[in-house]
Amino acid sequence: MTLAYPDKELFAVNGHAVVKDVFNAAELSAILAAIADADKTNNTFRKTDALFAIRQVLKEVPALTKLIFNERFKAVIDNLFGDGYFVVKSIYFDKPPTSNWFVAWHQDLTISVDKRIELNGYGPWTVKQNQLAVQPPINILQDNFTVRIHLDDADEGNGALKVIPGSHLKDIYRPETIDWQTEQPHTCVVGAGGVMIMRPLLMHASGRTTNNRPRKVIHIEFSRAELPHEIRWSERMDMDVF
Repeated sequence: MTLAYPDKELFAVNGHAVVKDVFNAAELSAILAAIADADKTNNTFRKTDALFAIRQVLKEVPALTKLIFNERFKAVIDNLFGDGYFVVKSIYFDKPPTSNWFVAWHQDLTISVDKRIELNGYGPWTVKQNQLAVQPPINILQDNFTVRIHLDDADEGNGALKVIPGSHLKDIYRPETIDWQTEQPHTCVVGAGGVMIMRPLLMHASGRTTNNRPRKVIHIEFSRAELPHEIRWSERMDMDVF
């Protein structure tokens, strides 16, 4: 399976890229089987009619690390970003075929940390499912990146991510200030086994499912920033152990 690596200059301008066929059908089946076999009693698991999600999924389902961090996946990251990055957050999303769940336009402005301490440049703070998160200095967000592993085909009909190319270069960009006369949204169509890579400051959204097809995604965030000694990344996992 030959990979077509993203163009680094285009990624820098657009803030997103899609890489096809990073995982084959057998590898996808193994990933889904590991998730299906996981103990779902912890409070990091959330299941409703509209959404099934597992926060800290790489910790909750440790078998996933070797399944996901194969040579092709690591080569994509190394080619685009180089060395020095580590995992700081991981979530599994399962958006069922009948889901009316959607996400409005937003940037990913927070990082997950282990404790709350008032630090200059860090704030506001939030808590979601017992996980502390804080908005860090913008330079950390500018250098971080997210990889979304698609376990199903995704297009506009089942809530594929929509993005505003280049919006990551506008620092904090409030949804209410979006000028739809100049911005041109793009739907990131990704086949099963492909990955979508993006900067957290890229403005993005997803719609409701209209074609009765599922959309399962593993969302992994990476950083190379060392935080102040008072706090730690709550999910830090160094890639050299995979």
